Amino acid sequence: MQDKTNGWLNGFIGVAIFAGSLPATRVAVADLNPMFLTSARATLAALLGLAFLLLLRQPRPSLADSPSLALTAVGVVVGFPLLTALALQHVSSAHSIVFLGLLPLSTAVFAVLRGGERPRLPFWVFSVAGAAFVAGYAALGGLEASLQGDLLMLGAIVVCGLGYAEGARLSRKLGGWQVISWALVLSLPAMLPIAWLSMPASFESVGTRAWIGFGYVSIFSMLIGFVFWYRGLAQGGIAAVGQLQLLQPFMGLGWAAVLLHETVSWTMLWVTLAAVACVAGAKKYAR
Repeated sequence: MQDKTNGWLNGFIGVAIFAGSLPATRVAVADLNPMFLTSARATLAALLGLAFLLLLRQPRPSLADSPSLALTAVGVVVGFPLLTALALQHVSSAHSIVFLGLLPLSTAVFAVLRGGERPRLPFWVFSVAGAAFVAGYAALGGLEASLQGDLLMLGAIVVCGLGYAEGARLSRKLGGWQVISWALVLSLPAMLPIAWLSMPASFESVGTRAWIGFGYVSIFSMLIGFVFWYRGLAQGGIAAVGQLQLLQPFMGLGWAAVLLHETVSWTMLWVTLAAVACVAGAKKYAR
């Protein structure tokens, strides 16, 4: 019981940290191109993760763990950051944040496929209902909608769900912060040269807000958030704790309104609240 409680607490902290990711990315891509942002944030986080692994003398993962680490890296180190950065060139962070309501369903599907979990039928009813609210909003997005931006966000949700489930499954063996650190280190040989090649000729046009956004997504979104998130998923169950992601759009919309002064419509709020309401039913049947 204590592990379950700790799992929900750690998961909530992770979601709270991730909630600032899209607004911070939106600020960063205003002055930095998406490819450089994705590779540079992964490089910085990888160097920090490597330092922690060496200082704390963590044993290397076994060769058998390499495919899982690679899937984790593809999902959360490369796929989600790159696709969202590209999407945020076409849609506002407030619009993109609502898509995060699909993450619990994506994570739950991969929890079954990769994590061996078997939630009951009512769990899927609530999960699909929450996803339907989000999909309905995206379909009726009005003039702000961008097909390209929406498709990029949907792709980001799929690969992120895979990365979450795969990383959480491996966290049961290696530990939460170790998994994200090793996944980052595994991606470093690719991310470092890409960051170098995609680096702008001059940083004079990069404003302070963009650097703050870059720092947030590199340190908090890419590393610290996963320390809590993977621990929470491993302790409380991937499908169950994954439903906390339905709170992320609500938190993220608040950040978008406060920091970026973006318009948060009543429709956005109602859709987000409806999705959040589904988490209560899903949580009950997630075991």
